[in-house]
Amino acid sequence: MKNTYLIAILLLCCLISCTQQEKQSSEWKAKHVILIGIDAWGAYSMNKANIPNIRSLMANGSYNLKKRSVLPSSSAPNWASMYMGAGPELHGYCEWGSQIPDLPSRITNTDKIFPTIFSVLREAVPDAEIGNICEWNGIRYLVDTLSLNYDKHVFEAEKDSSATVRYAVNYIKERKPTFLNIVYDALDHTGHAVGHDTPGYYTKLEEIDGYIGEIIAAIKEAGIWDETIIIVTADHGGIKNNHGGRTMEEMETPFIISGPNIKSNFEMPESMMQFDIAPTIGYIFGLKSPQVWIGRPMTSAFK
Repeated sequence: MKNTYLIAILLLCCLISCTQQEKQSSEWKAKHVILIGIDAWGAYSMNKANIPNIRSLMANGSYNLKKRSVLPSSSAPNWASMYMGAGPELHGYCEWGSQIPDLPSRITNTDKIFPTIFSVLREAVPDAEIGNICEWNGIRYLVDTLSLNYDKHVFEAEKDSSATVRYAVNYIKERKPTFLNIVYDALDHTGHAVGHDTPGYYTKLEEIDGYIGEIIAAIKEAGIWDETIIIVTADHGGIKNNHGGRTMEEMETPFIISGPNIKSNFEMPESMMQFDIAPTIGYIFGLKSPQVWIGRPMTSAFK
């Protein structure tokens, strides 16, 4: 009798959990989000680059080509702001390669890090499949790895530029992630080596566009294309062989969002900052933004 009672309670709990999950997912704008970051991709390049896959996402989605980086216009402050919904003044990552906050974070979560889109999603949806694939190891200090199911630093990308997309394609097909962050670092290396806005820069950007095409194909093959929103964006741009300053070439970066419930061929009129990306992803999943986040969801992109 006692065992029968316990079984009944467990079945009831499972039923309630499944009902809550179904209700939750029905309120989402999409069941899957793939965030693709291209380090050092300046918005100025959009007038010159041969990037058919990215342009297809623009034509079938919404975009803002005047999204501004936070200062300094360098990597860690901007990836952190993208994931943490706030600027360096609050999350504390202030230098190019910051691995811990240079200023004390205004608040921290149970993982002892400023709240990220990864941790907010994990808390709200404990069984979500959340992944991170990056070419620069510095990303791993900013995403809250304790909130991830899958965390891959593609150290071999420096010698094998196709390695990152292979990991991404396999992960998408096998796990159909709720949220996946993919970060390409090679364009930044090219900018420093041969210069931004140079033939070599555009050749590398075109190569990355080809990898994005492979990611799109993997999403379709996984059978989740109609349920997936893709975001393609950058941490900062660059000028000559550098970045970190206050020129518009360094500050303005593209933001492209495409998928179900997204307007087609729509240029978003709002001012947009780096820290608006986390709340926008949160909006897709129906998440409540932490009070410390100052970013706003870009709701005009949605139908």
